[in-house]
Amino acid sequence: MDYSTSSHQVVESNDSAMPVKTIQARHLLSINDLSVDEIMLILETAEAMKEIGSRAIKKVPTLRGKTIVNLFYEPSTRTRTSFEIAEKRLSADTLNISTVGSSVTKGETLIDTARNLEAMAPDMIILRHPSSGACHQLARVCRARIVNAGDGMHEHPTQALLDAFTILAHHGRIKGLKVAIIGDLLHSRVARSNLLLLKLLGAEVCLCGPPTLIPPSVSDFGVRSTTSIEDAVTDADVIMMLRIQKERMRGHFVSSLREYFNVFGLTSARVERAKSNVIIMHPGPINRGVEIASEVADGTRSVMLEQVSNGVAVRMAVLYLLAGSGETI
Repeated sequence: MDYSTSSHQVVESNDSAMPVKTIQARHLLSINDLSVDEIMLILETAEAMKEIGSRAIKKVPTLRGKTIVNLFYEPSTRTRTSFEIAEKRLSADTLNISTVGSSVTKGETLIDTARNLEAMAPDMIILRHPSSGACHQLARVCRARIVNAGDGMHEHPTQALLDAFTILAHHGRIKGLKVAIIGDLLHSRVARSNLLLLKLLGAEVCLCGPPTLIPPSVSDFGVRSTTSIEDAVTDADVIMMLRIQKERMRGHFVSSLREYFNVFGLTSARVERAKSNVIIMHPGPINRGVEIASEVADGTRSVMLEQVSNGVAVRMAVLYLLAGSGETI
């Protein structure tokens, strides 16, 4: 991975190569919280963190004595597990809370839950919530640092960071790459965070989906949109597929899942329109035969499992840098 354009210096410690600088934001709620330099610092740090995952003993004492709460109001496999592994590899004490088995089922509000957690003095809270803006609300009332693990249809910043890390691993750059983001753009927090980050780093982004699933404000982002997947993937360096989020839909957005696949599904024939070194991405979970064909999902150009692996390193980097920013926590 080429970081030759970055000015950040890396020093050796007893545990791994750790960057000297930290990010200035107290919380990570949005990609907009980060500058280009801070994004590159996170990605550099993730490279050092990835090396820790290759050791026989995958643990460093960096966050020893810190307490991190994983507060998940929505189902999650990759994100929740990834954060928990990242925390444990950094030696933090972790606590996992889901709505099932908590006082949320008794009617307790998010703010009341947060205030009760605050009384136990956690250092960080990782929040996933179905309501857009929930993480910002929490950040206004909590002393603990807040990391957005996905809030409604708003953002999922660590997913965009791990996607950028994966793209860099394969292409060595982001500036100038053609990235096609295809699928349910209207309901996707992953699409929004990736759009913000990729534009910030100089990629050429094309959005594609049915007219009913393209946000009306898409032109505000200064990117091209199309309803033709053939157009979107032609000469693409990166194809990022998105899941149809039926759980967020309040209305009739597609005629049928079979028809959706026929018109917008990523098939081998459509991949052939892209560049020969194109990579295929998906934040998961994938719906085989809906947004992507199995032979593509399991093919040689797919980097979906790499995204999962890289998620641990990137989230380790985020936790490490947040713990070192601003006042001591």
